[in-house]
Amino acid sequence: MKNQDFLVKKALGEAADGLCGKYVSDGPLSHLQLFLSVDGEVLLDHVCGSARADGAPLRHDSLYRLASMTKPLTIAAALALVEERLITLDTPVADILPEFAVPMVWTGRIAGNGELECEPCAQTMTLLDLLSHRAGFTYSIHRADALDRAYAEQGLDQFHQRRSGPDYAAALARLPLLSPPGRRFHYSVSIDLLGVLLERVSGLGMEEVLRQRLFAPLGMEDSFFVVPPDRIDRLTDAWMWDDENGVPILYDRGGHSRWRMKPRTVSAGGGLVSSARDYHRFLNMMMQGGELDGARVLSPDHVALMMRNHLPGNADLAQEGAAPLSETTPHGVGMGLGAAVLLDPDRADMPGSPGLWFWGGLLSTGFFIDPARRMIGLVMTQLMPSGMTALREDFRRAIYEAIGD
Repeated sequence: MKNQDFLVKKALGEAADGLCGKYVSDGPLSHLQLFLSVDGEVLLDHVCGSARADGAPLRHDSLYRLASMTKPLTIAAALALVEERLITLDTPVADILPEFAVPMVWTGRIAGNGELECEPCAQTMTLLDLLSHRAGFTYSIHRADALDRAYAEQGLDQFHQRRSGPDYAAALARLPLLSPPGRRFHYSVSIDLLGVLLERVSGLGMEEVLRQRLFAPLGMEDSFFVVPPDRIDRLTDAWMWDDENGVPILYDRGGHSRWRMKPRTVSAGGGLVSSARDYHRFLNMMMQGGELDGARVLSPDHVALMMRNHLPGNADLAQEGAAPLSETTPHGVGMGLGAAVLLDPDRADMPGSPGLWFWGGLLSTGFFIDPARRMIGLVMTQLMPSGMTALREDFRRAIYEAIGD
């Protein structure tokens, strides 16, 4: 090993030890896996802490609930179906899901009887609107208005739906849109609805769509919506922060997880379980323009489409007036398909090259791809909400400090 390589790996190991000390030994996390590769070579795969409340140590092949890190995979599968000519980016959603043939838009007012006042929507909602969160849907987690409350009351953004796919689409269609399709970016359940659309287009269940287009060709053997019995021993516990008592409490026990049971409808926007190795293979494919180990799953053009900013005029999230997101600062950051795009590192106060593609999940998982440096980073842990800590930001800073220029 070259002396420079040794020094970089030593610095990365020290950085990982520091983060484990801050967030696991002296912090709120029960476990943490930090993963880094440059040009496909793994330079860091560091685990610390307990995978489960019984003290079982975290493993390098442990499984984690991805939450919104599911979204890039679902979007990549959708673009694979575009390449198969089953759909196009301009396909009207109502052509596949007629529940949305006559959408209504909320005026922002509430009638005297407590109902949301609505008006007809003239704009057509397209597949690209779903992919880019410009379809007019919302998330209850924004907690901004009466429409968010309606989503919460009807359970429209749960990891495990009790509705069938058609019933989910119908329930979503009965509520008005927050804004006309194509008008503005608003982080939402649109990728969950995309999953229903992909199932209808392909005639397959969502996990099979992903298996055929991504998991099988990429050798992703540990990625599921439902964890098989022979892998359940590797699923970590998941924790939730209790604000009232200032401690983490158990949210989902690995050995008895709800991810063992098949829901009526899987969450294509947040329901996958995976390992650091599997997710790294997906990210490596993206960094290499849609191909990995001789298997091409996406064209370079569609990879580029996912990794470029889709906000009008190349604006950042602050200029767009987007709702606050715990996954990123709004300044100097745009939105690609499934993940954010770093536009201006100085304005964002974030290390990395312009074009850095990154996102995270509600349970504090996170990833980034720095195409200019051929670098991939992954954070795997299980504590929600993700805004509870600055772990992902601290990881990126520690990595860039360790590798230098």
